[in-house]
Amino acid sequence: MIDDLCDGLCEEEIAIAMFYCDFRDQREQTATNIVGAILKQLVVRGKVLEHVQKAFQRAKNEVGGRGLRLPDMMLKQAIAALPRVFICIDALDECLPQHLLGLLVSLEDTLHESPGMRMFLTGRPQVQAEIEKRFTGSVIVPISPKMHDIERYLEKKLEMDTESDAMSDTLRADILRVISQRISGMCVAESLVLISCLILHLLTMVFRFLLVSLVTDAILGEVTISERKRKLDEMTKGNHLGDVYDNS
Repeated sequence: MIDDLCDGLCEEEIAIAMFYCDFRDQREQTATNIVGAILKQLVVRGKVLEHVQKAFQRAKNEVGGRGLRLPDMMLKQAIAALPRVFICIDALDECLPQHLLGLLVSLEDTLHESPGMRMFLTGRPQVQAEIEKRFTGSVIVPISPKMHDIERYLEKKLEMDTESDAMSDTLRADILRVISQRISGMCVAESLVLISCLILHLLTMVFRFLLVSLVTDAILGEVTISERKRKLDEMTKGNHLGDVYDNS
């Protein structure tokens, strides 16, 4: 998505800022730190930095510094200095609830005051209700992956197997058949993508590909044909396949 935006936007005065919510760094990724990281990417432009500095000085001169609302105020000023800004935040659901609310409030407030701003947010279903509440007038469009794409990806994973002695034609065919059937039959959790006031409600393609990758890696991690057969059976029975992603 970022590459597509960068390739399609040739104008010098159009800016793109991005942030990835990493579950391994949840405590540090507060609303203030996320907004600050986005702001930092925008102020590298000389004209924007000058615009933000002037607004900062004006706020400092207000009584008791009460006009100083950082970094939200500075983000608005940075966006105001550009005709068009795209803000992309990935894996919004990985943001801790206490930080997520503050971030959404900040983005909502900034969006209302910034007609040139567009957002692209991704996340799992648990963030949907809060986002729909904050960003009204959304359009929902379901998109699902094609199974032949997943099958081709699985074939490529098997081609990268480094333990050729632990693979037979029969086992390879079983892996392709069983995993493809189990993936296609799953009720996959949906993810959420927000572009300004447009929400694309996706049957997440990423989830399925990641699940195939995790299961295949677990099977290929075994070093004998019999162990791989056992792992294939273990990983694709009952609800275990669906648990793989949650435990990763």
